Amino acid sequence: MRLIALGGRHIDEANPCVDVRLHDGVRLHAVLPPAAPHGTLLSIRIPPVSRLRLVDLEARGFFGGAVSLELVRAEVRARSNILITGAGGSGKTTLLSALLSAAPADERIVAIEDVAELRVEHPHFVSLEARQANIEGAGEISLQRLVREALRMRPDRLVLGECRGPEIRELLSALNTGHDGGAGTLHANSLADVAARLEALGALAGLTPEAMARQAVSAIQTVFHIVRSGARRQLEQVGHFALDDRGRLEVREGVGPHRRPDSASMHAASYPGGSALGTNAYDIGEGRMSGGRHV
Repeated sequence: MRLIALGGRHIDEANPCVDVRLHDGVRLHAVLPPAAPHGTLLSIRIPPVSRLRLVDLEARGFFGGAVSLELVRAEVRARSNILITGAGGSGKTTLLSALLSAAPADERIVAIEDVAELRVEHPHFVSLEARQANIEGAGEISLQRLVREALRMRPDRLVLGECRGPEIRELLSALNTGHDGGAGTLHANSLADVAARLEALGALAGLTPEAMARQAVSAIQTVFHIVRSGARRQLEQVGHFALDDRGRLEVREGVGPHRRPDSASMHAASYPGGSALGTNAYDIGEGRMSGGRHV
């Protein structure tokens, strides 16, 4: 009870399950009876002591698959809107934190999270955290509201820590109105399952599959998929969204044609299915949206 209260949340018979962030990024999940029939259950996730950067992930073999570190860096420099997918505990948040740490130091990054987990080494990183309703049922701050509030903070990069509900509508709407360089994560077992997962979330927000497909294709340029096998975590696939013959969402492997050719961007890399990625896929110019700077 005390630990949960320290995180600004509460747990009782009416609300027997809670997820809370403690100091230094420690995350606590608790379940009380009767939801836990054999007694109270506690799950504690302790983050690494050091904050991992892209080079640290490379040293651990994270980019040993088909997706190279150079490709990931090029996507960050190109200000692509990126969706990171994978199963639970695969390292989505770790990769997202490392990606954001690689953003230029003069860019303002605003992240929205249900429970703050991102550990970003960046001088202009700020985060907003959702809040559950109190015992009287008042005071809730939803992810949907926080996305709207974040847009008023003039972010250079808008980040949703995890897409898990109707807030996906607000995120896609924001990314479709000139906010590039954004990112988020999504639970999915494979790259092929990402489209179905987004359709399910879109349904929660009242979007038809066709409307969700058009929003996603326009808003998100790159999908990175992480695979976990035992203790091994690796970034194995890259894909992009497209419309199928029915106007529904599908994921095609490889980087889509969303950037102008730039022969200096990176070396070409081959991907399954015959896609050639690299020299014709990126424009990594340093230009970005102009505007006032927050202090």
